[in-house]
Amino acid sequence: MTTPALPVVVIGAGPSGLTAATLLGQYGVTCLVLDRWEEIYPQPRAVHLDDEIFRILARMGVGDEFAAVSRPCAGLRLLARGHTVLAEFLRGTAEGKHGFPQANLFDQPELEDILRSNLTCFDSVTLCGNAEVVALTQDGAGPVHVGYVDRTTGEQHSIEAQYVLGCDGANSFVRATLGVPMRDLKFEQRWLVVDLETTAELDAWDGVHQVCDPERPATYMRIGATRYRFEFRLDAGETVDDFQDPARLRPLLAPWTKAIAIEQLHLVRVAEYTFRARVAERWRNRRIFLLGDAAHLTPPFIGQGLSAGIRDAANLSWKLAGVLDGALPERVLDTYEAERKPHATTLIRLAKFIGTAMTEGGEWGNLARRVLAPRLHLVPALARLVLASETPALQRTELAARRPAGSKLVGRLCPNTKLADGRRFDAVAGGRFAVVISSSTSTSSSTSTARQSGDVRHLGAVLVQAAEGSELHRWLRGGRVTCALVRPDGTVMRAGRKPREMISALADLRASGGAA
Repeated sequence: MTTPALPVVVIGAGPSGLTAATLLGQYGVTCLVLDRWEEIYPQPRAVHLDDEIFRILARMGVGDEFAAVSRPCAGLRLLARGHTVLAEFLRGTAEGKHGFPQANLFDQPELEDILRSNLTCFDSVTLCGNAEVVALTQDGAGPVHVGYVDRTTGEQHSIEAQYVLGCDGANSFVRATLGVPMRDLKFEQRWLVVDLETTAELDAWDGVHQVCDPERPATYMRIGATRYRFEFRLDAGETVDDFQDPARLRPLLAPWTKAIAIEQLHLVRVAEYTFRARVAERWRNRRIFLLGDAAHLTPPFIGQGLSAGIRDAANLSWKLAGVLDGALPERVLDTYEAERKPHATTLIRLAKFIGTAMTEGGEWGNLARRVLAPRLHLVPALARLVLASETPALQRTELAARRPAGSKLVGRLCPNTKLADGRRFDAVAGGRFAVVISSSTSTSSSTSTARQSGDVRHLGAVLVQAAEGSELHRWLRGGRVTCALVRPDGTVMRAGRKPREMISALADLRASGGAA
């Protein structure tokens, strides 16, 4: 039996799908999440996210919960084959400009458990497990037909959705059904991934260790009080089966575990992963969108795999909610792929470059690393590049309209700084558009400010004043502007010197969506 069309069906309840459903739920959008499995996948996978993603988690209402299960990272060490230190890049664990540490290590099942628990706060969102999607069709401009099977009872269901989000992973049924090919960016390596738990103290430096050895490149990091992650590239003739025996695994772990008895090391998982660099050729087919691993696969060397999917959800959800309630024109959905695909591709290429530089090149590569790596930290620009958590600006679209005066800020995130009342920017913006105005601008008299505030409120947005000397004020000055229009996802849409232009740009966008 076919039920009435739902506004949104999300296929896949991993981090991308749960983020999209939560953000849609915050806007009151009715949403059904279908996942093939009943429970969270119990094994650890992703272990890192940056402050930009932490900021999204906080907007979703789970910032404190994530902070309780995550561990700020102290930085990066590049090690030679014999584990001598080639270079060390120290990172502070204090709050950055987004209000959170710039690098955070965690256990993915714990994050997913937090996201699932939080999803129950939204009456408009339903999560249905053991639901395997088996059919997906769309006719013209009409709704999408979704067929799924209850894996417990075998009962078949058919529903209609105005929009479908394919968040169903690297082997995406949605992508395959749409016939969308993946573009291969020419990177493929097989790695052994080892997660262990121990109460014994490893006494290793509390940051990420990258062993730059073309013979056996490796990565180590402490992800919790008693949890550790090790990664080793596999040789052509090796498989994960060769390392199920702790005695065979011990020599790989020994540089860090040293004299700790193997009986004290509880192996949580020993698995083989193939790291790839691929991007879907298309991310949208009419009313169906691809997000997360369904749209892109990245090597893990800069820790952006899980983060990229959460960025997808954050970029699309507010646009979709605006289109559904008539506040935004349907054409803004075209900006999802236009903004996210180049951004994700840039980070995938960076991950590929870093991975190649750290793990390949033979003896000549070893020589270059021995000569160059110890000097990297002496060049401030290079050190900042290694430690930077800021991702590239979005490509120019209708929702990231660069102009000469504001081109430095547009397409980048507005800092989530504390304002005069002690709240952070995101708490004040509350998932709405925000017009940020410098208090020093000539148009900010009390009368004009009150009028501007009224105009902004009429458009469903909020006016934020950047007080003289504040971090937000310095941010505007650094961009050589006095005002900015900030999107609900925190990205700067426009920037300039005339507040009225920011308000007019938002009014024009609202008007084209049918909202006065």
